[in-house]
Amino acid sequence: MDLEKQPQQPTAPADTDTIRASDADRDRIADILREALAEGRLTAEEHAERVDSVYRAKTVGELEPLVRDLPAPGGAPRTAGTPYAYGPEAAAGPADNLVAIFSSSTRRGRWRVGPRTNAFSLFGSVEIDLTEALFGQRLTVINATSVFGSVEIRVPENISLRGSGTGIFGSFEVRTLESADPEAPVVVVNGYSVFGSVEAKPKRGKFIADLQDRLRKHLGH
Repeated sequence: MDLEKQPQQPTAPADTDTIRASDADRDRIADILREALAEGRLTAEEHAERVDSVYRAKTVGELEPLVRDLPAPGGAPRTAGTPYAYGPEAAAGPADNLVAIFSSSTRRGRWRVGPRTNAFSLFGSVEIDLTEALFGQRLTVINATSVFGSVEIRVPENISLRGSGTGIFGSFEVRTLESADPEAPVVVVNGYSVFGSVEAKPKRGKFIADLQDRLRKHLGH
């Protein structure tokens, strides 16, 4: 007598659609997007939209599509099914915050720029001067928000400056630069202004010279 064959039930893999995303997961995806922007694979607007989605995502399944069309860090193509958010690298540190509420906040001189800076002005002014700063990474993203206030960003003339933002009864202006040196720092300014202003432009006569040597000496002290 033939025995009825019962179909073997496969073991269900972990469903990434329902796994809760951690802060480390989000930061690693954001790092991949930053590298893609620095390489010119994403426009500033595309980068801003995807980063916004990264920090709104609640599950790993929501994160993976955001980098599915991008190569792995270092330029190696991704293989199908390779998870994007589980590299061995450590999570990025917290963003630097500059806040001015009915006041002013300024960052200038020789200081080490982190990968992310948030600038917020409410009836105040924020000034970020990067002309003497030390860049510890190639890509720096500044998220600037101005409400009845101003955010001013000044950069050296020989770096790349890009941006994407909106002015609502106000102005948002980023004077785009493209450095001739493909290894020069890239500063991306995203955000918006409401009855205020956000302005990013080069400071005439200010250049980064011997960037890597300056950073090495600074960190060696």
